Amino acid sequence: MSDSDSGPEEPMETNPVVGPSVLLKSPPKGKNEEQSGNREEFDAKIEADRGNRFEFLLKQTELFAHFMHTGGGGTGSGKTPTSPLKMKPGRPTKGKKVDEKAKLVSAGDHRHRRTEQEEDEELLSECKKSNAAASFRFEESPSYIKAGEMRDYQIRGLNWMISLYENGINGILADEMGLGKTLQTISLLGYMKHYKHIPSPHLVICPKSTLANWQAEFKRWCPSIRAVCLIGNQDQRTAFIRDVMMPGDWDVCITSYEMCIREKSVFKKFNWRYLVIDEAHRIKNEKSKLSEIVREFKSTNRLLLTGTPLQNNLHELWALLNFLLPDVFNSSEDFDSWFNTNNCIGDTALVERLHEVLRPFLLRRLKSDVEKALLPKKEIKIFVGLSKMQREWYTKILMKDIDVVNGAGKSDKMRLLNILMQLRKCANHPYLFDGAEPGPPYTTDKHLFENSGKMAILDKLLPKLQDQDSRVLIFSQMTRMLDILEDYCHWRGYDYCRLDGQTPHEDRTKYINDFNMPNSSKFIFMLSTRSGGLGINLATADIVIIYDSDWNPQVDLQAMDRAHRIGQKKQVKVFRFITENTVEERIVEKAEMKLRLDNVVIQQGRLVDPSANKLGKDEVLNMIRHGASHVFASKDSEITEEDIDDILEKGEKKTEEIKAKYDNLGEGSLRTFTMDTVEGASVYQFEGQDYREKHKGVGQWIEPPKRERKANYAVDAYFREALRVSEPKAPKAPRPPKQPNVQDFQFFPPRLFELLDKEIYYFRKSISYRVPKNPDLGADAERVRKEEQGKIDEAEVLTEEELAEKEDLLKEGFTNWSKRDFNQFIKANEKYGRDDLDSIARDVEGKTPEEVMEYSGVFWDRCNELTDIEKIMAQIERGEAKIQRRISIKKALDAKMARYRAPFHQLRIQYGTNKGKNYTEEEDRFLICMLHKLGFDKENVYDELRTSVRQAPQFRFDWFIKSRTAMELQRRCNTLITLIERENMELEEKEKAEKRRRGKSGTPKGQKRKADAMDNRGRPKKKK
Repeated sequence: MSDSDSGPEEPMETNPVVGPSVLLKSPPKGKNEEQSGNREEFDAKIEADRGNRFEFLLKQTELFAHFMHTGGGGTGSGKTPTSPLKMKPGRPTKGKKVDEKAKLVSAGDHRHRRTEQEEDEELLSECKKSNAAASFRFEESPSYIKAGEMRDYQIRGLNWMISLYENGINGILADEMGLGKTLQTISLLGYMKHYKHIPSPHLVICPKSTLANWQAEFKRWCPSIRAVCLIGNQDQRTAFIRDVMMPGDWDVCITSYEMCIREKSVFKKFNWRYLVIDEAHRIKNEKSKLSEIVREFKSTNRLLLTGTPLQNNLHELWALLNFLLPDVFNSSEDFDSWFNTNNCIGDTALVERLHEVLRPFLLRRLKSDVEKALLPKKEIKIFVGLSKMQREWYTKILMKDIDVVNGAGKSDKMRLLNILMQLRKCANHPYLFDGAEPGPPYTTDKHLFENSGKMAILDKLLPKLQDQDSRVLIFSQMTRMLDILEDYCHWRGYDYCRLDGQTPHEDRTKYINDFNMPNSSKFIFMLSTRSGGLGINLATADIVIIYDSDWNPQVDLQAMDRAHRIGQKKQVKVFRFITENTVEERIVEKAEMKLRLDNVVIQQGRLVDPSANKLGKDEVLNMIRHGASHVFASKDSEITEEDIDDILEKGEKKTEEIKAKYDNLGEGSLRTFTMDTVEGASVYQFEGQDYREKHKGVGQWIEPPKRERKANYAVDAYFREALRVSEPKAPKAPRPPKQPNVQDFQFFPPRLFELLDKEIYYFRKSISYRVPKNPDLGADAERVRKEEQGKIDEAEVLTEEELAEKEDLLKEGFTNWSKRDFNQFIKANEKYGRDDLDSIARDVEGKTPEEVMEYSGVFWDRCNELTDIEKIMAQIERGEAKIQRRISIKKALDAKMARYRAPFHQLRIQYGTNKGKNYTEEEDRFLICMLHKLGFDKENVYDELRTSVRQAPQFRFDWFIKSRTAMELQRRCNTLITLIERENMELEEKEKAEKRRRGKSGTPKGQKRKADAMDNRGRPKKKK
């Protein structure tokens, strides 16, 4: 059909024309009667819709009779409806005028015979209803849609929503993310204005990140609808409400969830026509503040938009249905009992019953069904290893609560969840822990990716993606992880945008527009999964990197669909980073099962026991224990040196294996569920197995890292540890002979340790000690156990000569050096470097410079005998690297300052493409100059810098720079120092090139050419 702004070609009976029903605190003169009339029409519309709704639902399926019998619930009008099933036949309905005689006859007739007048009125009413029920349908894109043509499935969606409106039904538009739910909603509101002549007021509630997108889409697709946006601080909102909302010169108000809560009293003043909630799973908990508040808003129609209509269980579905139809779905207990998942899982009849109930309210289409031009996204799971630093931190976390991990200590669920969270942080990056990052000074260089397995892979992957002209979205749940990624992008010179929960609304819009702009230089968009995964169109990117997976797989799907949506011209590739042999593997497995077993009703036809999605204490403990033995077994880094193409090939292969494993469980058909309005569309038929039963395995003992001998022979403690067996009530072993307390850092002769070992092994033999077996630890552990037992079996008592030798050896070594002295020596080496013995001697209390010098010589000769030598050397080398770094930074700052006579006024910084918008050049100049003046390597220099900033007169009105913390100033200075070093390097290269050029001109040939070009008086010859 051809559509025009004036209405359809053929006249059709419509509802009475209803204008904007805006309630004013003090309505303008002449509008009081209009407002009163609008309220009456509003209430009448609600009552009429209720009757139509019940009749329509009962025609769909008799199942709704069950819910209607349970009684009414509150609606937008605040009235309690009466179920039509409770009304007696022949009883006059409200508003009908029946004469007294007819009333008496009807009341006294036990057969309830109708009068002629009643029958005539009923026939006329049915005739009107049948005429009104002739649903209006569009065959092509409506004429009021201006920026292009709606797609076929979008027009079907519009027709479906129109049919809901005509029958007084509220609904859920649950198309998969990226299929244009926003456009379909705008087309419905356009229909209300141009065909039903009901332009306003409508309310659209959406995430803060999509406010600008909604406003832009209204302006683009249907400019005839006047859309306004309520957002801002208190003063801005007050002015907007007074000057814009209350006068009522608008059609649609767009606002965020937070604004709904803050300005609920304002929204309650309006009688809304359509109440639209985008990302409607935000109200899946009927007890949440937002859910309770939006239920108080008066509206004739409600529409929910969500790409994930059901995320966890059937009760959440009831919460959505209760919001849409509170007079039908008013009892959650009745709904839960009617669809008893505990008893009926796997019952095909139950699934059919659920589909029959949902079909009138729900429209869901998948991209694979309707958008053939959009290539399917391809997900590759990349399994990465732990770095050496990550292993150390992972081990620390487990060892701190090893009794809980092994089930021996108190293990409440919150404690376990805290351990799990710490392990997840470690799997992402060890710098997420305070004190892990080397510094101060904090530097931005390759240690950012060398100390994290995921960052190491990312550093290999990004250059490949940049070479193939791809653009990348990186999602992480941790905003502090985004801080690290931001530092990395600064260092590598990648142009990027960042969006998280703290990003102001104006900046969100700017960043999204900058990224989507044609020929944009932005290569990376970093987003927090929860803030950046909703309603944002970033289809100009074709690569999605899930840096860390969410517990809820739907959240990750929403993140992927920021790129995989209409308008995408390439195949979207999703790289999901998973740290191997850590809790992340179990979390991803849990999410995979959740994605397949959850939400049978809507999300691809799945049904699962609500309790199956709750993490029990045992399940959390099993996640923590996963891979612990593997982590304990080694201290080395597992970061692979393979080429990125080989890594991706392995990841693709492993992803296919995992997919095949789940498909073999009978879950393959779960991906094809759809609820479209096309005739003949198949409805999911439930099949497969029930995987709800928990498999409770016997707890396995996690063996802590094997204790390497530290030559600490405080025998009482040693044998308490050595002879402890699994049974706590086992008889105690006899006390061994007293032995001396010797430490490895005292550097006794190696022969002494041999004699002490021999003495201990003989003691074990004398008490018939057997090294316990542990079949769970594998063949290598069994081989070590046999070797240890062999030494015990072959042990012999010390001879008299050996005892005398032992006494002599005990007199050698640094017996006057305590553990405290040793630690001070190591820290001093780290602080000053191994060659500055005078400074080291000053820091070792109670030791003379000569003693320190003697100990230092032996230490560096025999340090390989120490058990923790790798850790100690790493500590010292880390400190020496800091010293060298401080020297190089000081040289860079000195060189930069030397180029200006008045650096506080003249200094310029070469930003390149990553200047940023937060700090001005004046602020950066002051920070660098003052840092140089105070002394870069001075202790607490950034606290002094912060004080200097606050005292600087030029910044007395600059709130931003005055409110920065010492840590934030330090990070900014690090960035500026990196830029200065890069500038110095470029200048050095230019100077070298100039010297080479001058050197060439100084050669004999060069001098001859120069002489030939001069006359006798040394002037350049004139050209002939």
